[in-house]
Amino acid sequence: MEKTVSGVTIELVRGDIASQPDIGAIVNAANAQLRIGGGVAGAIHRAAGPGLEQECLPLAPIMPGEAVITGAHNLPNDYVIHCLGPVYGRDKPESALLADCYRNALGLAEQNRIESVAFPAISAGAFGYPLREAAEVAITTVFEVSPDLKHVKKIRFVLFAESDLEVFGMVLSSKEI
Repeated sequence: MEKTVSGVTIELVRGDIASQPDIGAIVNAANAQLRIGGGVAGAIHRAAGPGLEQECLPLAPIMPGEAVITGAHNLPNDYVIHCLGPVYGRDKPESALLADCYRNALGLAEQNRIESVAFPAISAGAFGYPLREAAEVAITTVFEVSPDLKHVKKIRFVLFAESDLEVFGMVLSSKEI
């Protein structure tokens, strides 16, 4: 499924965030120390190789809502943008911090003249953010930021499970352009 808003195409696909060869930068749902971890961070670090963690070490720690950028190492992309999403129920205000992840990641993409960015469902896994609410924040933020994007022309949400894709699809289809 896809929609175009302000010249930016927003796509939803089911797949592996570490296997997006046609995308300039993928986004890592990182931990504060930017280490390998589990889930999305583990998959990205394993695919990128040990050089990614070495490049990340001097950039850590990061706070919820913050984003930093590194090279992609052995991944088929040019960059990895690392965002620390909020832990639901602990990091307040969750929705503002989660929106900051998307806003700050897209800001880094703009600064680096990256034309396409792929996001996972930040905070919706181990950090416990309810998927529907996470999708609302993610897609609403992308719609709000899109008019200001000059370089980014494609934003892809890569969702691991079919059920996640369906939830994001419902949220995207409900948004007015």
